[in-house]
Amino acid sequence: MISKIAANKSQRGFTLVELAIVIVIIGVLASFGVPRFRDAVERSKAGEAFSYLASVRAAQERYHAREATYATDLTTLDIAMPTPKYFTVGTVAAGSTSDIENSWTLTLTRSGASAGYGEYTVTFTEQGYDAANSDIVAEISPLGGGSAGT
Repeated sequence: MISKIAANKSQRGFTLVELAIVIVIIGVLASFGVPRFRDAVERSKAGEAFSYLASVRAAQERYHAREATYATDLTTLDIAMPTPKYFTVGTVAAGSTSDIENSWTLTLTRSGASAGYGEYTVTFTEQGYDAANSDIVAEISPLGGGSAGT
């Protein structure tokens, strides 16, 4: 009988309570990490829109220097960037002056699943990022606040 008790004491293992505590701790850590990860993934996808629009803006300025007007068709621009994968590209329109010779605006709309943020837009003009006409939330804006200009 004594040898059986001694054998049981030498075997170590986790109790059900210890395992439950570890699972709860992992769950709490995951509840903080998953939303941050989701936001980081969506921020990188939004960064694609900002990068594309910054390239369009630069190409529009080159086009304006040559033609004395802004382009209404993106295919006429000297841009070597693929169309965004996660956004639908709108059409170039006259901007704040209502004259394509002096201003332009272009909006990209998020398409597909967006990590719970729904459909949002990113708008650029000849001045850069247009926070007033964009509805991207600050948590996923690559600019870090959704209202800073470039």
